[in-house]
Amino acid sequence: MLIQLLVGLAISAVCIVIHAFLTVGAVKIARAAVTLNASYRALHLATVMTATAFVLMLAHMVEIFVWSVGYVLTKVAPEGASLVYFAFVNYTTLGYGDVVPRPEWRLLGPMTAMNGILMFGWSTALIFQVLLKTIDRQQSPPPQSVGSSAG
Repeated sequence: MLIQLLVGLAISAVCIVIHAFLTVGAVKIARAAVTLNASYRALHLATVMTATAFVLMLAHMVEIFVWSVGYVLTKVAPEGASLVYFAFVNYTTLGYGDVVPRPEWRLLGPMTAMNGILMFGWSTALIFQVLLKTIDRQQSPPPQSVGSSAG
């Protein structure tokens, strides 16, 4: 059981690092897009949110592939099973149950689900924060230049 936990924690750590880097990328993209002058606020907001969601979807896809590589290395599933599919089902907590892990690795499935839930929560928080910041910047008056005077 200890080996399963250590392997699961190691794969989770890799996924957390990936998510952190791609989250930073999503924030940078959102900040750059927010600074653009947009006369169509709804279109601008939709563009910022779409770009953010796309980067986060990419992060989740990469993390699922990391889990599937972990499954390959541990030989967690029976011969012939699609390990990418198995990782998707576990990571998203879908839980079809049509692919069952070998008994000596059965904790990796729930650990994958735990990691997926954490990453989806993180992504949801980021999307909400980007939404709030974008709306806030759209409603704020543009910053005054340093050398300008009123009058």
